[in-house]
Amino acid sequence: MLYEIIFLGRGGQGGVTASNILVQAAIYENKYGQGFPFFGAERRGAPVAAYARISDKPILRHGMFNEADILVILDDSLIKLGIVKKYTVRDNGTLIINTPEKTIPRDQVSTRGKINVYAVNATMIARELGLIVAGWPLVNTPMLGALSAATRLVSLENIEKATLYYFGSKLGAKNVEAIKRAYMETMYLSEV
Repeated sequence: MLYEIIFLGRGGQGGVTASNILVQAAIYENKYGQGFPFFGAERRGAPVAAYARISDKPILRHGMFNEADILVILDDSLIKLGIVKKYTVRDNGTLIINTPEKTIPRDQVSTRGKINVYAVNATMIARELGLIVAGWPLVNTPMLGALSAATRLVSLENIEKATLYYFGSKLGAKNVEAIKRAYMETMYLSEV
């Protein structure tokens, strides 16, 4: 089955890297994957979307999409700004949010049916582990842990392996710790 995933965040949070690591983790599971970014004005803090497709068969689709099976929001301020509304989560899809909040306003998310909503405070995890670059917490790897916990699309083990491959053993170890913590701390909020 083909899954389409959108990572929505801000420049500097690691959304593009998260997409690439997810694809590598899928390859470790003998699945097919593709990942690619979309940048507007390339600057730290500007909204950024990164896309991934994961499938058990070769992927013949190419290009961006605005409707996804899984929407991963790296910065919950994008909800209040209305940017998340530009994307749609498909029926039976999954929304994963980096937020300390326990609820989200239903009218702030576009869906094609019922979806499952999960949350984790990836910003807190990144800060506590010192995953900060230029003052920005790097929430990408904790959000991959949350994605694995919420969907089981790829295993935690393969996300860890892909992260170590991407970052190397020294920097990778701290990111793997963030992934494991987020995996354990991801909460199911509701079905909306």
